[in-house]
Amino acid sequence: MHNLGTTACTTVPTAAPQSAKEICDLLDELTSAWGRGDADAYGALFTEDATYTSFVGTYYQGRTDIIEGHRALFAGFKKGTKLTDSILGIRFYGTDTAVVTSRGDTYQDDPTQPADMSKTQTYTIVRQDGRWLIAAFQNTQRKNVMERISFLYDPATRPAAER
Repeated sequence: MHNLGTTACTTVPTAAPQSAKEICDLLDELTSAWGRGDADAYGALFTEDATYTSFVGTYYQGRTDIIEGHRALFAGFKKGTKLTDSILGIRFYGTDTAVVTSRGDTYQDDPTQPADMSKTQTYTIVRQDGRWLIAAFQNTQRKNVMERISFLYDPATRPAAER
């Protein structure tokens, strides 16, 4: 993987730096809430009608569903985990909508050891009542071996940033 993104969200080039900073702050809040295992704070960063698709394909609809699903995760097999995130891009569509793409992963033990960044995420973020919130989230598990095979089989399928 060549395109690792940047962990310093505010360094991502964008046409709207102030809004980008606000979005970076939102993503920092999201990471912090996950690290505390705080499902209520995590869910509060989503719109009331948000959608959330996990890397295994689980589809949550609405803030309450997201909160309750994460309450179970934080009490269960994701207990004690933290998030790592690397921003690939922030694109604005008007003044109140942005799409953020990132690589990320969870880790449990040593935060100084980089995670595999085994997931690629897409956030649709909207401004409601002067506050940025996540309206949709898609988390896709990267299949590194399959990706490499497809690039070897047909090099033209390799994205420009991966050449």
